[in-house]
Amino acid sequence: MRKNFGLLAAILLSINLPHALYAQSENSWIWQLQADHPDPSHYYGVTVANGILGIVSAPDPLSVKEIVLNGAYDQYGRGRVSNLLKTFSFANVDLTINGQQVTPQQISHFHQTLDMYRAVFTSSFDVGNLAHVTCSWRALRQLPYNMLVTVDIQAKQPITISAASVIEAPDMLRNVQQFYEDIASPHGPLHVLFSTASSPTGKLSVAAATCFLFDEARDQQPRVTHEMWDNNRHLMRFSQSLQAGETYTFSIAGATISSAQSADPANDAERLTIFEALQTRKELIDAHNNAWQQLWQSDIQIEGDDTTQRDIHSMLYHLYSFVREGSGYSLSPMGLSGLGYNGHVFWDADLWMYPVLLQLHPEIARSLIEYRIHRLPQAIANAYAHGYQGAMYPWESAASGEEETPVWALSGPFEHHITACVAIAIWQYFCVTHDTAWLRNEAYPVLEATANFWVSRVQKAADGYHIRNVVAADEWAENVDDDAFTNGAAIENLRDAIRAAQIIGAEPDPHWQKVADHIVILHFPDGVIREHATYQGEQIKQADVNLLAYPLGLIRDTLQIRKDLAYYEPRIGQGPAMSYAMLGLLYERLGYPEKAYALFKRGYVPNELPPFGVLAETAGGTNPYFATGAGGILQCVLNGFGGLQITENGIIQLKTRLPARWKSLTITGVGMGKKNFIVSNK
Repeated sequence: MRKNFGLLAAILLSINLPHALYAQSENSWIWQLQADHPDPSHYYGVTVANGILGIVSAPDPLSVKEIVLNGAYDQYGRGRVSNLLKTFSFANVDLTINGQQVTPQQISHFHQTLDMYRAVFTSSFDVGNLAHVTCSWRALRQLPYNMLVTVDIQAKQPITISAASVIEAPDMLRNVQQFYEDIASPHGPLHVLFSTASSPTGKLSVAAATCFLFDEARDQQPRVTHEMWDNNRHLMRFSQSLQAGETYTFSIAGATISSAQSADPANDAERLTIFEALQTRKELIDAHNNAWQQLWQSDIQIEGDDTTQRDIHSMLYHLYSFVREGSGYSLSPMGLSGLGYNGHVFWDADLWMYPVLLQLHPEIARSLIEYRIHRLPQAIANAYAHGYQGAMYPWESAASGEEETPVWALSGPFEHHITACVAIAIWQYFCVTHDTAWLRNEAYPVLEATANFWVSRVQKAADGYHIRNVVAADEWAENVDDDAFTNGAAIENLRDAIRAAQIIGAEPDPHWQKVADHIVILHFPDGVIREHATYQGEQIKQADVNLLAYPLGLIRDTLQIRKDLAYYEPRIGQGPAMSYAMLGLLYERLGYPEKAYALFKRGYVPNELPPFGVLAETAGGTNPYFATGAGGILQCVLNGFGGLQITENGIIQLKTRLPARWKSLTITGVGMGKKNFIVSNK
């Protein structure tokens, strides 16, 4: 049923509609990122991840670049602060055919594909006229610490293969120990390869294990042997003879875990690997596929623009990959695609990525705010150390919740808007879920403490309250007074705390309202909002003033929004991807869909890197995958073109117009009720 509003057609249903696009196109181009003969010198890998493990692809037919383990931090590298760890490379395969090792130089018809619908990365290639080989990697969605590698070898003539599962320690791990054992089971012997190590300072223990999955009956399985190569690398190997036309398939089950997640990581890595290995390949893959199919019930479908559709699927895929329900982990700017920004949590999580997840998967978004709620004591201690009341969240956060910004960066002691971003995210969760018990017991202590921080942080003057000496959201503006976004976010934080107190029957501090009503927002003489007290029109790193209209919603007058857009759009440099997304969102809400579309595309197309179009932080940058930018771009689609708006009454839809090249925009599985929204040009 469709209700027409001229160019706009909206549908709001409280049940899940059949996802017709899946049936038609789950194997099609819009669900796949592909590379033929990838150039190793211009290769930026794509990630398969499950919210805990991030497996980053390589331009090598049988290996991956690195594996990142979420939640595992220790000090090494820059800044004398905690960094996210690489774990063991335990997803690599060593293959020889007729005694000759398969290397990139010996293959042809090399092709790599990421199937985003099923979250599987595949390499396929020919080895001369001997064999066609396919190798696929999955970070299993149903098992947070487990991965599955599957290899198919199709013989073109009689051959003998020798295949090995390899575990190798990255340079950052210390005290590596290597083990191998054969374990009897009713289904045949289990050959378990495993390694343990310490993190750089010895703070954490890390372990990984692998085990072969064979299809043969127990008495016909190949013999497995163990090989020690050096102190950081070992493997287990088997051999098999194949006839022409015969295809041989085997898999490698594996798990990795650290003492950040387990009191006994060495034994748990083995246990989890054995648990996986005693399931069939089909059972493992079916459970993984089913979990991803459930994730894709919340989707964005664009009719009439397949290129953009695939780009949007890529952004959603990466956000879904980098987070996990029930984990209590948040998101770093680069997700699990590597060690960019040390794997720390910034406002990127709370303001840019979280709103997308909150609208499409509130149950997953909850992990991000639980991460903040659980670290409230550290935020209170941080405020105390700086002479303030309440809670002051760190600009960069890792495992402990203490400040992790490198000491040379002024954003650590001065970029205070992060505290308001945390509070706003928490309030938005209540707006979407209406979970009053949660608001009272878990959320309100954060809202109260952050509001108290701003009351202690402001300075009173004749014209109102000022927030002096901050690093702005535009981070090129350091140690300035009255940054527009910081002041606006503080106002929103205070108002949210007041409303939360009213809902749960608490008495809000009267200072909250007084301060919120009188924090200054500066203007130029012509009425344009001034970014900060000493701003003179210079180029800025990223959006600041314009964020007062969205996401804060403090500026609602359309003339003011237009005036601020016209002034600041030409002043944004080649900053982070999300700035142009926000400008596009605002132009869409003002009724300029073509202008909005141009800015939307400008926000990410120049940032795409070969061969899979993964996003860099800036145009010309080389630090993918920039999940923050994906969050901003997706908000432009959801909350701009799609018209979705988070309000105290839940998620509503505003009237919008699509760009002419789009026939329709369908957003499925929104909010707690998993509702569907359509905007149409038909």
